[in-house]
Amino acid sequence: MIPRSAPPGQGRTNGSRRRGDALSSDAGRQWRRALHRLALSCAAALACLGWTAAQPAAADPPSEGLLHEAKIGLLHHDTGGLWSGFRREDGLDISLELQFSRHWEVLGGRLRPALGATINTAGDTSKAYLDARWQYDFEAGPFVAFGLGAAVHNGDLAPRSADRKALGSRVLFHIPLEIGFRFAGRHSVSAYFDHVSNGFLADFNEGQDTIGVRYGIRF
Repeated sequence: MIPRSAPPGQGRTNGSRRRGDALSSDAGRQWRRALHRLALSCAAALACLGWTAAQPAAADPPSEGLLHEAKIGLLHHDTGGLWSGFRREDGLDISLELQFSRHWEVLGGRLRPALGATINTAGDTSKAYLDARWQYDFEAGPFVAFGLGAAVHNGDLAPRSADRKALGSRVLFHIPLEIGFRFAGRHSVSAYFDHVSNGFLADFNEGQDTIGVRYGIRF
């Protein structure tokens, strides 16, 4: 374990007060775990809702195939100075994503499920995710998209090394944002950002951000 300094505070000499503090701390951890499970369940439900939309209806088959678009990109891993605030890990991430054809019309855009992964080239944290992704396409070619979903990763949960993030939970919230331009009908280039964390619902929550570029092709 890497050392973590304890927060400043007064010493306790009264045994009953120490027991009360321990009980309060245990209760706080139980509440955080319960909220963590609830919040991740909500994120998973939203992602599953998008997945349900991707399934073809028996009486009304879709005009497209199962897949709508595939994306590949190169991202800067664990970027500092953004949502998570600081950097510990190194390398670049290869971004892979599949977006499904079935969708819902929502607020002028389209909500569809997306399944993807970022693979770290330096052996640090990699992840896979399932999102409900909303995208709005402008007529001239630009588009903007964001989403919410759940990610699973192979990184550390607690602080064990100075060069690895303590992510707190094996399942995290996944929040992507993408701005790009579509050309020649099927092709697109975009700037992409994503964030993963547990929303301060676990004992550790150092979070991670990635940012980079992606290329997409529609089927």
